[in-house]
Amino acid sequence: MNLPVIGAIDAPLMLENIPALQDEVRALAEERGAVILAHNYQLPEIQDVADYVGDSLGLSQRAAGTSAGTIVFCGVHFMAETASVLCPDKQVLIPDLDAGCSLADSITADQLCHWKASHPGAVVVMYVNTTAEVKAETDYCCTSANAVKVVEHIYRERGENTEILFGPDMFLGAYVEKTTGRRMHVWDGECHVHAGIRPDDIAAVRAEHPGGDFLIHPECGCSTSVMEYVASGDVESDGVHMLSTGGMLAYAREHADQHRTAIVATETGMLHGLRQAAPDTDFVAANEAAHCRYMKMITLTKLRDSLRDGVHEVKVPPHIADRARIPIQRMVAIS
Repeated sequence: MNLPVIGAIDAPLMLENIPALQDEVRALAEERGAVILAHNYQLPEIQDVADYVGDSLGLSQRAAGTSAGTIVFCGVHFMAETASVLCPDKQVLIPDLDAGCSLADSITADQLCHWKASHPGAVVVMYVNTTAEVKAETDYCCTSANAVKVVEHIYRERGENTEILFGPDMFLGAYVEKTTGRRMHVWDGECHVHAGIRPDDIAAVRAEHPGGDFLIHPECGCSTSVMEYVASGDVESDGVHMLSTGGMLAYAREHADQHRTAIVATETGMLHGLRQAAPDTDFVAANEAAHCRYMKMITLTKLRDSLRDGVHEVKVPPHIADRARIPIQRMVAIS
């Protein structure tokens, strides 16, 4: 989908109004038999009212396994599409249809088809942050949590010389190449938020918080540089953790009873869940400006309205969904 021009947004909620609106949302969800799924980058008040908060992989698994007749997806459009693909008999709602994704928008199905035509026989691995049309042209989907595992699975099953087309995130692709020690063809795409977290940000925050751990999302523009710092001995490897957002939460839970500092290189919405999971840890954003305006388009008011009125349904056409389901199911099975 084409990313929208952001215009007027909801007026900020007064803090005293949030609990009443959350109660209304929960009552509507119960009345409709709906499950509310929210990504880790959503606004805190959205995360707090959701039935499940997680990363792309966890959300896909929850969507596939839910018995609810309606799924309300608080995330961006490709995530709701994925839920529709996995649950064709369920109603999938998104509180704002214009909540897009710069990474998903960086490759189209036509572009992928042309790329495949220039590499006949290559295996296509696409990050789950893509449209359903792109997934329909894909062999395997992956997330940041299992990208390495998916690629290693392909090499085991199809041979070490297998040609792989990996996209659309170039930083995640570079991370997978470094981890596996094998070259792939990597698409030149990026998430505008993660790409904006640069090596200079890491240098500055390191100076302010010496000895702090690093929690780094592989999509970040700093990820390759940090791996090089580790290789050169400039950064202690024990303190560097390349993690999906789900992996970051696992880190927080593991260190919940420890007083420490952790520098977080991902979208700043992640800090809410981390601080809840480990209140004694000082979680510091690597870049305070790492803010996804599309994720933040989902508000409590829009969530309430979507539930109340049953509006903003996302439905993937069967001829696309049937093909897109295969790489998604492979991703979930490998995880």
